[in-house]
Amino acid sequence: MNSYFWLAQGLVVGYGGRPVLDGLDFQLRRNEVLCLIGHNGAGKSTLLKSLFGLVPCQAGRFLVDGRLVSSPEPRALAAAGISLMPEGRGIFPGLTVAETLKLGMWAAGVPKSQRAERLDWVLSILPAVRDFYHRRAGTLSGGQQQMVSICRALLSRPRCLLMDEPSIGLAPKLFQDLMRPIRQLQQQTGMSILLVEQNVKEALKISDRVIVMKSGAIIRQTRPEELTDNATLMELY
Repeated sequence: MNSYFWLAQGLVVGYGGRPVLDGLDFQLRRNEVLCLIGHNGAGKSTLLKSLFGLVPCQAGRFLVDGRLVSSPEPRALAAAGISLMPEGRGIFPGLTVAETLKLGMWAAGVPKSQRAERLDWVLSILPAVRDFYHRRAGTLSGGQQQMVSICRALLSRPRCLLMDEPSIGLAPKLFQDLMRPIRQLQQQTGMSILLVEQNVKEALKISDRVIVMKSGAIIRQTRPEELTDNATLMELY
């Protein structure tokens, strides 16, 4: 079996006719947490959004599980087992957590007969969510909202999870408390995770491999332990 879950080759992606990514190649392996880091404007979120079909590609091709995806778009990629946790959480403040997850199961196409079991499974990963399950999302703290966003992304039991800046607005310890059970789930199930993150030091603690981007290009691929030195990180930024 091919060791790569996802291959993207020759990606050209941009806005208003100006390319942000120009001929970029990308690989996400099976059963790994891949951390994508780089300065603001390096193209990290653009890459993640293009992988999920939220930003159209002008050129390039995608292979998921070794199969060519001719026109990447969110519904088809979700059906292939890919889920996105967006930047900024994407939580509707007027909905309760229960309503948010119910809507998430409908969007993920979870059969009605499986919804109770699926909900129990998700809440077993982040059990603290039960404490505010009936509260409106707009009344929750940033960390609580992030838990809800993660739960919603897991409702489809994804084989691949894309996470865009999950640490925004969170203290380092809270970020680790959130990511620890996700890392455990990944190790238990073999799920692949692409983590786009600015909190580099904390992200490296839960990653297997690191890609560094600069000005729309991948300038380095390495292991987390090679980037623990502050001087090395400063050179890359």
